[in-house]
Amino acid sequence: MEVKIGVQHAPREIVLESGQSPEEVERVVAEALAGKSQLLSLVDEHGRKVLVPADRLAYVEIGEPAPRKVGFGAL
Repeated sequence: MEVKIGVQHAPREIVLESGQSPEEVERVVAEALAGKSQLLSLVDEHGRKVLVPADRLAYVEIGEPAPRKVGFGAL
């Protein structure tokens, strides 16, 4: 599942493919925004952990990735 994180005062967003469910990502984001934790912590498909200070979050977009096209088929 694709997760896009906007960070205040940063020109680019953070994009990662997460193995977590959409509900789990939403719960972690809600906890960070409610002040229960100071960091938003997500793990990508390769096991890398992404940490973002909760007070710097601009937005979080949770969505399904577009299917990748393989081969030389017609566009």
